[in-house]
Amino acid sequence: MWKFNMTWRPQYRSSKYRHVFGKPATKENCYDGVPITSSVHDNHLCAVNPRFIAVITECAGGGAFLVLSINHTGKVDPHHPKVSGHRSNVLDIKWNPFNDFSIASCSEDTTVKIWDIPEHGVVKNITVPWKELQGHSRRVGLIEWHPTANNIIFSTGYDYQVLVWKLDVPEQVIKNPVRSISVHSDVVLSMSFNTDGSRLATSCKDKKIRVIDPRSGVLLQESNCKTHKASKVLFLGNLKMLLSTGNSHWNHRQIALWDQDLSQSSYSENLDGSSGVLFPFYDPDTHMLYIAGKGDGNIRYYEISPEKPYVHYLTEYRSLLPQKGMGVMPKRGLDVCSCEIFRFYKLVTTKSLVEPLSMIVPRRSESYQEDIYPMTAGNRAAVTAEQWIAGLDKGPVMMSLRPGSELDSSAELGSGSTVTRHPRGQPGLSPLIQERLDGSPTSTDEDSSSTSHVSNGQLDSTHCSPPGTENELRQVFYKQQEDIRRLKEQLHQKDVRIKQLELEIKNVRNSERS
Repeated sequence: MWKFNMTWRPQYRSSKYRHVFGKPATKENCYDGVPITSSVHDNHLCAVNPRFIAVITECAGGGAFLVLSINHTGKVDPHHPKVSGHRSNVLDIKWNPFNDFSIASCSEDTTVKIWDIPEHGVVKNITVPWKELQGHSRRVGLIEWHPTANNIIFSTGYDYQVLVWKLDVPEQVIKNPVRSISVHSDVVLSMSFNTDGSRLATSCKDKKIRVIDPRSGVLLQESNCKTHKASKVLFLGNLKMLLSTGNSHWNHRQIALWDQDLSQSSYSENLDGSSGVLFPFYDPDTHMLYIAGKGDGNIRYYEISPEKPYVHYLTEYRSLLPQKGMGVMPKRGLDVCSCEIFRFYKLVTTKSLVEPLSMIVPRRSESYQEDIYPMTAGNRAAVTAEQWIAGLDKGPVMMSLRPGSELDSSAELGSGSTVTRHPRGQPGLSPLIQERLDGSPTSTDEDSSSTSHVSNGQLDSTHCSPPGTENELRQVFYKQQEDIRRLKEQLHQKDVRIKQLELEIKNVRNSERS
């Protein structure tokens, strides 16, 4: 007689993201006629936020990039105004994660520039930056905003230096960085922060991966692996692991997984024999890893787990259109009604095209899917620049993606009035609300000496003062309503989590009794 083992489990791994698929935008929803740069620099060349898309372009006699409204799809005017204040080619661009109207760029002219983008987009050429950072002696190849501290940006160039800049200073031209990090022996190829920004990982042309304390500049760990030549490196959220892409000893394209001590790779996999750089993208909310090759049309995606075998291959999106660079939409800009969990913007130079590509979880229901949209990093800074420099590390301020639960810091509030957008900070909230939302302490002395003023019908308040006009009162009322709604949403999320834990405890007790 046959005996059946009741503890048998299927060999495949169950996952809610097993059937994720890529959905390219239709032609009318692409950006057509974009003069994408011919630079051979291995950067993303594109930056996206919920309001704008920026693409580095060709420009005679200097460096420029194009900024379009995210809804400005279709054919792009060949004479569309550009941001063109650099004297040489632009190599990298990054939007400020806490201000949708602020973007940083770096160039071969050895400078980093911070630009203010008008609320209604670029209607004429912009040539004067808000801030100009002068400190590198050779061209600047990479820039990266700090993930939780406001007004802190990192830059690195062909002088092998990583410079740390503080932007909320009165000078328009900043020549003295907060810190100069000199631990690299060659050009830095990529930079990546961990979740709270207390660690900075870099990959270098000398094929080594380094983990650095970004505040002090002290080198904490360094890899010395002869079988993996890293080109890009990425912190994997809160998993305390790093992922690198590069080449094996036999020049196969390869991905490798590392513990934070970088002693040896815990996982490696050869992908193919192509020569293009592999761009890694990680979503800490879904634990999904996307690998896109420069010059390829395909994108591989995996699911990462904290236990062996760590990396679980899901599937591959294939396309005949090769990408030269990639932009990624922040989670707060996704279409949650269609179960979109990630969105790329592919730069296709052969057709002068920018093609949005949505990664979709197939679901029958059109309602909000709470299990695939956990609380995610929002657009509010957790600490100020001064707090971070003084030694304070904090995780990101989280927000819910449920429609109506969180108001963007620059969203319209009706009657043509908007919350004031600060080039160097957050919208005008009272210190009490800001402290509760951000978890950042508020100084009573600063409050007593602060002032508020109204400009163009907008309230710029840095302390809790009573509104003076009906317009100000309406702004404060709507903002408080959104704050209350967000706090209720957080309370609901915690209630759901408590019920899940209670159910898990009950199941464990039942299994122990049986």
